[in-house]
Amino acid sequence: MSDTPSPGAGPDPTRPVTPPPDPPDPWSRAKRFLVGPPRDLRDRSIYQHLSLIAFLAWVGLGADGLSSSAYGPEEAFRTLGGHAYLALALAVVMAATVLVIAYAYSRVIEHFPHGGGGYLVATKLLGERAGVVSGSALLVDYVLTITVSIAAAGDALFSFLPLPWHAWKLTVEAVLIVFLSVLNLRGVKESVLTLTPVFVLFLLTHAVLIGAGILVKAPALGATLGASHEGFRAGLSTLGWGGLCVLFLHAYSLGGGTYTGIEAVSNGLAIMREPRVETGKRTMLYMAASLAFTASGLLLCYLLWNVAAVDGKTMNAVLVERFVEVVPLGSAFVIATLVSEGALLVVAAQAGFVDGPRVLANMALDSWVPRRFAALSERLTTENGILLMGLTSLSALLYTKGDVRRIVVMYSINVFLTFSMTMLAMCRMWVLERARRPDWVRGIAVHIVGLAMCVTILAITVHEKFGEGGWITLVATGAVIGLCFLIRRHYDSVTVELQGLFASLLSVSRPAGLQPPGELDPAQAVAVVLVGGYSGLGIHTFLNALRAFPGHFKGVVFVSVGVIDSREFKGEGTVEALRANVEAQLAKYVGLARGLGLPAAARSGIGTDAVDEAERLCIETSREFAKSTFFAGRILFGRERWYQHLLHNESAFAVQRRLQWAGKMIVVIPARLGAPAA
Repeated sequence: MSDTPSPGAGPDPTRPVTPPPDPPDPWSRAKRFLVGPPRDLRDRSIYQHLSLIAFLAWVGLGADGLSSSAYGPEEAFRTLGGHAYLALALAVVMAATVLVIAYAYSRVIEHFPHGGGGYLVATKLLGERAGVVSGSALLVDYVLTITVSIAAAGDALFSFLPLPWHAWKLTVEAVLIVFLSVLNLRGVKESVLTLTPVFVLFLLTHAVLIGAGILVKAPALGATLGASHEGFRAGLSTLGWGGLCVLFLHAYSLGGGTYTGIEAVSNGLAIMREPRVETGKRTMLYMAASLAFTASGLLLCYLLWNVAAVDGKTMNAVLVERFVEVVPLGSAFVIATLVSEGALLVVAAQAGFVDGPRVLANMALDSWVPRRFAALSERLTTENGILLMGLTSLSALLYTKGDVRRIVVMYSINVFLTFSMTMLAMCRMWVLERARRPDWVRGIAVHIVGLAMCVTILAITVHEKFGEGGWITLVATGAVIGLCFLIRRHYDSVTVELQGLFASLLSVSRPAGLQPPGELDPAQAVAVVLVGGYSGLGIHTFLNALRAFPGHFKGVVFVSVGVIDSREFKGEGTVEALRANVEAQLAKYVGLARGLGLPAAARSGIGTDAVDEAERLCIETSREFAKSTFFAGRILFGRERWYQHLLHNESAFAVQRRLQWAGKMIVVIPARLGAPAA
């Protein structure tokens, strides 16, 4: 029913005059300035506008893998100590490891085209319990992705500054985390586009550094190889084959930070442009090739240029300074290389802000974490997850004081725990499908090799670095796993109680002999019932509204909001599909009311915030039905606990406050669960 009078008609005296909306408060104006205006859900091409092509996905997700070349090869080379002659073999094995793991994850993308990464793979193939272990490890992993990327960025950016300036390093790193949090609240594509130039600058400067660095030292390559051979013979005589193998595996494993960003692409498929599988595989190829070249190339350059650690400088900074002493590119190239490296590390922190909230959202939809983490903001970002990632990574940064070597150890353990579970899950999948897949041996081979690599790195890292921060990661991950099980148990118990409480309501008996009701009369008293899906809670609210006011209401209007969350927003057409589902659920309520002899109608809306959209629908309904009284249901626990407010939304009370402020009558009807408090 339109609110606009026909031409020539005066104002309708039966309808209340709605005052113009209040101007936004200062906080709302500041948020709009920083985050941007709401997305228009009526725009059918909105997903196309937000999704990423392969190149942009390479920037936003692949940067995590590529940036690990800033600290992974350095840690591996340092671990070799006086046995730098092993760096050549280590560079070859490092490149091979990148390619094997990347190819294995390309196969994951083929079999799981909707994303989800390690959490979804482990859940589907190893079971829910394995899934929550993998998901919890991923959550800690992405927090530390942000932390280590920002800490390493600080190291790179301060490498060409005097030591007294380093007192400001931790402060600058903290500011960068806050900056990225705000940037991601605006949206993934906006944040990636903003940071693309620094990604390109990194590629150019490091291609020059590695390519020219190897060419300049090419005449001395024979002498370097000869010295490495002599060093190998000397090491063999002192350490033996066993000792050299242990040393090599030690350096290989502690350089595991090099491979840590590879999974980000398979986790972030949901934000990629269709066809997603092809876009994801192309992104993975870009990342694997660039990372293999950069990481192995830097290791080789460390060996050729006799690079050693210097206080206050990264090994990459030492390398580029030696490089410009021979190649006359000047200090500008040094600054450009280190600034681009630091900036790329900032871009790499994007993986934590992009994929961490998505893992949280997937786990929220499965009730392992509070369901509010599945909600999208008006900018269609996982706002709660982004804020949580930002706060926890900032805490980790302050706790470790930005010590990259310490953070990398903590970070690598969870990465390879997830990698190992994913490879194991894929191996199990191929074994189960061997009867109908004649190529299963070829399919499983890459995952077996990847599993061996990942388990080796994981075991050695935990053993060698347990006392240097490894135990913190294990304790933190264990705590997250335990918390997830507690949250899931709570949700399961509430579900069981609701099913028991409302089992009889789902099959309400219709009185016999009732005449079909007519249409709603806007002049009569009408009950407006806010409902979700067709469930016991909605039926309970409706029936108790009638019992509380016997014979008063001459009709009922059911109001429902379809909330766009991480499950719904998967591509073009999802808004229309959600709207159709909401209308189908409302049709069941209308049928129930009409079966009880009451005229009934339904009103629906789609939005990212249930309270905002419900308020709008209710105000519009009150204009149409002047004598309307609103009803909402909420779960009431016999024993109130503080965590219940975190695990369950307070939508009923929030809508009640807003409607009461607008001068509307609203009643919140409780659905009681559990024993009453003593």
